[in-house]
Amino acid sequence: MRQQKAKQKRGVLAPILLLALLAALLASAFLLAQYSYTATTEKNANEALADQVDTNAEDETDENGVLLRYAALWEQNHDMAGWLSIEGTVIDYPVMYTPEEPEYYLHRAFDGSDAKSGYLFIGEGSGPDASNIIIYGHHMMDNTMFGTLVDYGDEAYREEHPVIRFDTLYELREYEVVAAFYYDLNNDDFPYYQYTDLTDETIFDEYLENLARYNVYGGDIDAVYGDQTLTLSTCSYHTDEGRFVVVARRTE
Repeated sequence: MRQQKAKQKRGVLAPILLLALLAALLASAFLLAQYSYTATTEKNANEALADQVDTNAEDETDENGVLLRYAALWEQNHDMAGWLSIEGTVIDYPVMYTPEEPEYYLHRAFDGSDAKSGYLFIGEGSGPDASNIIIYGHHMMDNTMFGTLVDYGDEAYREEHPVIRFDTLYELREYEVVAAFYYDLNNDDFPYYQYTDLTDETIFDEYLENLARYNVYGGDIDAVYGDQTLTLSTCSYHTDEGRFVVVARRTE
C-alpha cells in the first residue's frame, strides 16, 4: 500500500516538475531574446550616430567654432562634449558631459531615452579641458561601449592600439596609452577617480607614483608634469567591485 501511494505521489509530482522546468526554460529564452533585441537595437543606434560624423570636414568649424565633423550631432544634443575613438577597435562613440548630474547618461542613450548600455560620459569634477579627463563607460558583454577596454591588460594589445583619439567639439586631439591597471574599490588606496586636477606638481607626481604601482606594463610612466592625461574607466569582473582603467597622455 505504501509503495502504491509513493508511486502515485511521484506520478503527480513528475508533471508538475516538468512544467516548472519548461516554464523556467521559456522564461530564460524570453530574457535572452529580450537582451539580444535590446543590444542589437542600441548597437544599431550607435552605428547610426557614427555615420553622421563628417570625417571629410577635417578641422573646419562652423560659426560657433564647433568642428563641422561633429556639428550635426551637437545640434541634436548639446550635452555632447566630444568624440572618443580607437582605430582598429569598436570604440567609436560620442562623449557626454553633464556637470550638474555627471551620471545622467549612465543608463541613457544619446537622445536621452532609456538604454541598458548607457553612453560614455565625463565624470564628476572632470571636464573636456581638464588636466585629467576621466571618461566612464559600461563594460558591455556584447563588446559595445567599453566592453573591449580590458584588452589593454595585454601589452601586445597596447602596442597594436597605442593611440586614443578624443576630439572635443572644438579641437582634434590624440593621446598615447602610458598605463593600464586593475583596481578594487574595496581596497581603495588609490582613488584614481578623484585625481581630476593635476595642475599641482606635487599631486601630479603622487598620481604618477600610484600609476606606476598598479601599471600592468611595469616600469616608469612616460609622462611629465604639464601633460594633459586622459583616463578611461570601466567595470572589471576580477572582483565584485573591480575596475579596469587605461591612462593616456596627450601628444597632439
